[in-house]
Amino acid sequence: MTRNGSGPAEHFDVLIVGAGLSGIGAAAHLQDRLPRKSFAILETREASGGTWDLFRYPGIRSDSDMHTLGYRFRPWTAAKAIADGPSILDYIRDTARERGIDRHIRYRHKVERADWSSAAARWTVQVKRLETGEIFELTCDFLFICGGYYHYDDPYLPDFPGREHFGGTFFHAQQWPEDLDYSGKRVVVIGSGATAMTIVPALAEEAAHVTMLQRSPTYVITLPAEDPIANFLRRHLPDKAAYAITRWKNVLLQALTYRLSRRRPEFVKRMIRKGIQRELPPDFDIDTHFKPRYNPWDQRLCLVPDADLFKALRRGKASIATDEVDAFTESGIKLQSGEELEADIVVAATGLNMLALGGIELAVDGSEVDIPQTMAYKAIMLSGVPNMAFTVGYTNASWTLKADLTSEYVCRLLRYMDERGYRQAAPELNDPDVTEEPFMDFSAGYVLRALHKFPKQGSKAPWRLRQNYARDIKTLRHDPIDDGTMVFSNPPRTLPAEDAAAVSVPAA
Repeated sequence: MTRNGSGPAEHFDVLIVGAGLSGIGAAAHLQDRLPRKSFAILETREASGGTWDLFRYPGIRSDSDMHTLGYRFRPWTAAKAIADGPSILDYIRDTARERGIDRHIRYRHKVERADWSSAAARWTVQVKRLETGEIFELTCDFLFICGGYYHYDDPYLPDFPGREHFGGTFFHAQQWPEDLDYSGKRVVVIGSGATAMTIVPALAEEAAHVTMLQRSPTYVITLPAEDPIANFLRRHLPDKAAYAITRWKNVLLQALTYRLSRRRPEFVKRMIRKGIQRELPPDFDIDTHFKPRYNPWDQRLCLVPDADLFKALRRGKASIATDEVDAFTESGIKLQSGEELEADIVVAATGLNMLALGGIELAVDGSEVDIPQTMAYKAIMLSGVPNMAFTVGYTNASWTLKADLTSEYVCRLLRYMDERGYRQAAPELNDPDVTEEPFMDFSAGYVLRALHKFPKQGSKAPWRLRQNYARDIKTLRHDPIDDGTMVFSNPPRTLPAEDAAAVSVPAA
């Protein structure tokens, strides 16, 4: 292992991990609020954009409106509120380019480990340069992990019996082949989430037929891809004002829908069902294919813009099979009901695996951090881990709403420390009445499979993970930084021997 050259390790005030939606946003907030801070963004992949660069399947789009998925500081001005993937990717990269953030990104740099020293009040970060395999060190005062919680190298793929016998093409949606020709082909898409409901109508335009094979139904709602109110406001108001009004309109509608789903689930079920009935023929079997076994917002609702899935079903270009896979055959998939779906191509839209903190190993003063034994402070920092934050978005609203607030809080914390001369800050669990709970109260399969790898949340604030944007505005933007839980210190500045030698002054 080297120190990135022959001298002391290169040092930054802040190291940001991940150059996707969260990482670019974090850098922009840092530039705006603490312009004198030095920073770098370390990105494992060869390009920025995160999810929106990685996923290449046909029809890829947001499942949230861009007036809330967009950054608070940069209005979304395109006509479509439910935007396609390439447009979102352009938005992220334009933000980075306009602010010069792209010059701070170091691609193909994978963070593998970070060690905190209280004596030096800094992180020593082990980074692998993927082109060469070289592992070297960088140091920083604050580590900000913005890589999300999906394991992008390892999508979730069930062990389907007999898959090796299938004579057609099989792959996971996350690994979409660039040269795939599906025109005139029979396609089966396994899954019932947002990815499957995006792929099916997109493929139905050219495929012979597309079948969405789901083990169980999902709640589906449809909205116009263009927000008429947003477009009206933009014609009559400055972009910034129109964006702010539309953003709050959508935040309040999302919050109302979520609360109504929790308090009156049967009413919401009826409303969703009526919406589906308007889109499908009277003889369509809604009970089999669109009546989930759980309540709305126990799992995330699927958004279908401009009813494109329902249009494909009405035209007969697509169909739904609600059943379980018994086994793959040479020509398709045999279902547990005995029916066989013939297919030339099978796409597994079976979801992703989750990865806590991007899989980065952490140690504090020589002791390994066991992440599942920590508790998440405001869903941003870990108990007993100094000068480190991470970004996790909402499950019931747009990811960026929480990402923006997280970055604002980190900037507030750093400014508070600078103004008072503190060099170390760590949340400490000092309330005996706080009990442990799972990090997320969310029954989606990808969450349940991975909760044991994540930190805990607490039974009350500030350890409680609240899926509530309005409350988080108060907590993260306005509540005192020094709340009795965050412990500050100013350890004496001691440098590693190599660094000390590099800056020592010879005696006269």
